[in-house]
Amino acid sequence: MTIVIVGAGLAGLRSAQELRKLGYDGELVIVGDEAHLPYDRPPLSKEVIRGEREDTTFEPQEYFDDHRIELRLGSAATSLDPVNRVLELADGTTIDYDRLVVATGLRPRRLPSVPERAGVYVLRSRDDADALRRAAASSTHAVVIGAGFIGCELAAGFRHLGVGVTLVEPQATPLASVLGEDVGALVGRMHIAEGVDLRTGVGVDTVRGAERVTHVLLTDGTESEADTVVVGVGSTPVVEWLAGSGIEIGNGVLADATGRTSDPHVWAVGDVAGWTVDGTVRRVEHWSNVADQVKVMAPALLGVEPGATRAVVPYFWSDQYDLKIQALGSPSPNDTVEIVEDDGRKFLAYYVRDGILTAVVGAGKAGAVMKMRAKIGQPA
Repeated sequence: MTIVIVGAGLAGLRSAQELRKLGYDGELVIVGDEAHLPYDRPPLSKEVIRGEREDTTFEPQEYFDDHRIELRLGSAATSLDPVNRVLELADGTTIDYDRLVVATGLRPRRLPSVPERAGVYVLRSRDDADALRRAAASSTHAVVIGAGFIGCELAAGFRHLGVGVTLVEPQATPLASVLGEDVGALVGRMHIAEGVDLRTGVGVDTVRGAERVTHVLLTDGTESEADTVVVGVGSTPVVEWLAGSGIEIGNGVLADATGRTSDPHVWAVGDVAGWTVDGTVRRVEHWSNVADQVKVMAPALLGVEPGATRAVVPYFWSDQYDLKIQALGSPSPNDTVEIVEDDGRKFLAYYVRDGILTAVVGAGKAGAVMKMRAKIGQPA
């Protein structure tokens, strides 16, 4: 049997590793659109931008040779023929498969009001991060559009390097859509204390500059100087290469609770995958979710009886300035939020929905967050 994994990021690599761990001894191929060996993406917006880390590669080439994992890098998947089970790549080559795993991840959204030109960036790849690091070395003022996790981390990274930052967010606070406005306000307070010019409740009208961006005009009529602009307004699943394949697409590649798609020979895992759990399609974009998914998907793909599984409590984190913001559970902007601790910088918040503790979020409060895992898993 030949298993082909499309996507050479965390989800693709962990899928291959789990298949080998379960004893799969057949052909195993990982296809990636970048020429780099599989690497870790979260550090790109943190240590890499700050110049503290050069390489985030997971494993050296020898690892893949030793585990007989063939890498087909530098050429993206362009189409899938599920009848004949053939994958076509951008370089014109094809790969036959018996089982295929879709792990293509996400692509950053662009803004029509921010056309591509010198000085305008998005962050997805290692090459993007390298370009941004070079830009930050000579930048005097950056405008970061979008105060989600990527935007907030980049704002913190630029300030660490001494670059002036304007952080633009259409919602009332940073991270409002993920953590709600109460906790978002505490995150915003932290950025303001670090010298960020935080503009909330406003969007971007256009950018100015003939060959290179020089200013960003906001929808409230104000203007900010900028020699660097980063667009961080979310991402969309990389699924266009599946057009015409018949595989069901909705919120990502739709799959059941084990990752099996509408085609019984095709599976989906990671950020691109919308798994149906308890009747609801859920597509989770957190690093820790991948390990949980592959432990379910890989045995199901091989027809192996899965081992005992523990209750999974979602976890994600974000490093900003000297603080690690950590979240356990599933916070929602609609939850009731109680700020349990707040010293003006570090904080701890509980999220409650219908009388049930749904999540705990803390900044600089690792111990207090982690000790609540069992209570969220019960639930309490």
